[in-house]
Formats: sequence, structure tokens, C-alpha cells
Amino acid sequence: MQQDVGAVTELYRELESYPVNIGEKTIHAKRMPGFFRSLRTFAQLALWLPLLLLPYLRWDGRQAIIIDIEHSQFHCFNLTIWPDDIWMLMLLSIAGSVLMFVVTNIASRVWCGYFCFQSTWVDLFTWIEGKVEGSTAARRKLDEAPWSAGKLIKKVSKHAIWLGISLLTAISFSIWFVDAFDYWNKLIHLQLSKAGWVTLALVITGTYLYAGLMREQMCQWMCPYARFQSVMADTQTIMPIYDIHRGEPRGKLRKGNDAIKAQGDCIDCFQCVQVCPTGVDIRQGHQLGCITCGLCIDACNSVMDKIDKPRGLIRYGSSDEIEGKPRKGRLQNPMVLFNTAILLASCMGIVYGLTHMTSLTLTVRPERQPTFVRMSDGTIQNRYEFKLLNKTSKDMQIRISAEGGIKDQLIIGSEKTIFVPHERGASFTVFVKAPSENITKGVTPLSFHVQSIEYPTMSASYNTLFSGPTL
Repeated sequence: MQQDVGAVTELYRELESYPVNIGEKTIHAKRMPGFFRSLRTFAQLALWLPLLLLPYLRWDGRQAIIIDIEHSQFHCFNLTIWPDDIWMLMLLSIAGSVLMFVVTNIASRVWCGYFCFQSTWVDLFTWIEGKVEGSTAARRKLDEAPWSAGKLIKKVSKHAIWLGISLLTAISFSIWFVDAFDYWNKLIHLQLSKAGWVTLALVITGTYLYAGLMREQMCQWMCPYARFQSVMADTQTIMPIYDIHRGEPRGKLRKGNDAIKAQGDCIDCFQCVQVCPTGVDIRQGHQLGCITCGLCIDACNSVMDKIDKPRGLIRYGSSDEIEGKPRKGRLQNPMVLFNTAILLASCMGIVYGLTHMTSLTLTVRPERQPTFVRMSDGTIQNRYEFKLLNKTSKDMQIRISAEGGIKDQLIIGSEKTIFVPHERGASFTVFVKAPSENITKGVTPLSFHVQSIEYPTMSASYNTLFSGPTL
């Protein structure tokens, strides 16, 4: 029992000395203008605004971009990805993951700082909080003040706006999977399916909880990317970093003091800490909570301008740079080279798949039990199960033909055309008969070919075998 108490006491001591906020207080980050603040806002809008608006685009009478789970399709304008093209989505996932590894090794958590859904929505929610409750100091004062009518109005207003944004976020997420205008119509008339209501409720709850209440705690403790970062970064990785040799020893700015000559450029104003969305003190070195947003650089540069000191006390740099070590080229890093090779291979595979996609997909399966049948007239017959997929938005009449095989063979089932509806498949059976005296070996290559009558350029082929008795 005493050992358990001792372990808990030691844990609390470690947490007290840990430089990152562990949830004991609400972070009210100060918003300051600057280059990286503008860059961050632009990057967030450039990524998320199109993603929120794209589902409303129409193309050829339907939603231009939609992940149609019901019909197992992904539509992107004229492009349609079907389940048999899933390997391209797998390559896309691999490329995305490897790209994140490469970027993190080169420039740390720039995804977190400039693009991530969580940090973007937290930035939006805290901006709203500032508009409703006031400045950083006013928000802290309001949190500590006893409940009153004014405090209640501000808090309710803020949370109501947060819930409204969460609702719009949930709708924007849902319409990637169903028709946007049909979804709005069903939502307004309260006619969503059970799955639709559950999805709406889950996304609303998650957005409100994560972006409004948990905020930076999600980035620090729940997001696995923060843990991966320590593995993927090295001493050459670029990130916001405090120049300790120039800044120390830090101290308050005092005019006319002879000791100022021996003092570093850091005047201990804590502006870098106040603007940090995760409450990190960048002067204590690289930390788990740093999301590489660069806002501390804006804050420090503004202070340096006021006290006539050169900018760059806090800047994007590497640990080796601060220590005065020579900078190495990133191509000398085997991990970067290896990940880059995987990324290029994945992208080449995706490009190949997209450029070699066909409008028709044909699969032919010969019957295995039995592999062939000897007919009463002495001919040998094979049976084949056809599965034909029409990926286009047009109905088609399909003609079947064959190449190779046995001399004087007869294809039973090719004498009539096969109807295949748009974006649907068709299954049918074809028989191939051949005179036994023309069969010279146990298996003979055979190629089936299907072609649209209305659109002759749309065709597909499948290579299989014709089985006969072994001589």
C-alpha cells in the first residue's frame, strides 16, 4: 500500500514539473496579427472551405463528388471508383501516410499547426469565444467570476454558437456520403434515416466536445501523431525553436542598467506563451504540445521590433542550427530517401490506375466441376460464368466474341446481345463447344472479348482456358 502511495506521489511530482498544461486550467490564447497567423488562416481556409462546399457541386445531373456507400462507388465528376479499384485507394492511403512521415521529418508537425481539423476548429471556436466574452484577460476574469445574469448570457450564447457550428460541421460531413440537396430536404422535414440521425448526433457531439471543451488536450494526450513525432523528427528537423544562446540570461527590460549589457535578448515578457494555443513555453525546448503553428514567432518578433532588437530570437530552425553544427542535406537522410521512394511508387501506381481505368470490367470463371462435358454428338463443351460491370452512366447492349481456342469452336450465348444497365453489373452463362478431334492438348488458351454496340470504343477482354480430355 505504501509503495502504491509512493508511486502516485512520484507521478504527481513529474506532472507538476512537466511544462505542458495537463488540463488543470483552460488555455485562453491571445490572438496577435503577424505573418504566421495570416499564413495559418489562409492555409486553413484553402483546405477546409473547398471541402465544405464541394459536395454542393453538380455534374451530369448528380452530385459531382460523393462517396456512395449504398452502391459501393466513389464519384468524382466523370471518374467513378468501384470496389475492384480499391487498390488505388489503398495506394492513396499509403501515399498520404508516407507523405506525413516525410513532412514531419523535414518540418515537424506543420499538418497540426496549419491544416488539421482539430486545430482549425479550435481556432474557430476560440475566435468566437473572444468575440462573445472579450479579450484573454476578460475571459479569465469571467471564468473566475461568480455566476450572474451577464455571465450566463455570455456562456449560453457562446455554447449555442458552438453547437450551431457543430451542426453545420456534421451536415457538411454527412453530405459527402449522400446527395447534399436531398439530405437537406430530409433534414428539414425530419425524415433522415436512423443511420443519418446517429451520424449527425455523433459528429455534433464530437466536434463540440473536442474543439470546444477539450481543445489542446486532444492534441497533447489523445492524438497519436504527437507520439509519432518524436520518432519521425531528428536534430535536423525544422520547427519553431528558441535561440537559447542569444536569449539567455533572460530578464526584464531596464533602461540605464549596466547589467543590461550582460543580459540576453529575451525580456521574459511571456508573449510567446500567451499566444500559444496549447500553452507551451517554447523557451523550455521542444515539447509534446508544440504543433508547429509559428504563432510564438509572430509574438516574439513584435516584441523585438519594439525594443529595437533583431528578429529571430524564436524562429523556424533545427537543433543543430542552434548549436552551430553544419546543416546536412535532407537527401542524406536514409529515412527521407526510403519514404520518398515509397511515396513516388504509390503516386505512380495511382496515376497508372487512373489512366488505365476501363468503362467495362469483365470477369470470366470457367466451371471446375466438371471442367468439361462430352456431349452426345462427341463434341467437348466448357461452361463459363460471366460477370460484366458497366461503370458508365449509360445503358449498353453488349456483343460477345472469342479469340483463340479450338478450331471450329461454337460459342453458345454470343448469338444475342446482353443488356447491361448503367452503373450496374450483369451475370450470365456462355458455353463453348468444339469437335473432340480438333483438341490436341488438355488446356488451350481462350480470350473472350465484349464490346458495346452503341459505343464501340468501350470494350473489355479476359483471358482464360478451354479444357478438354488429356490425350
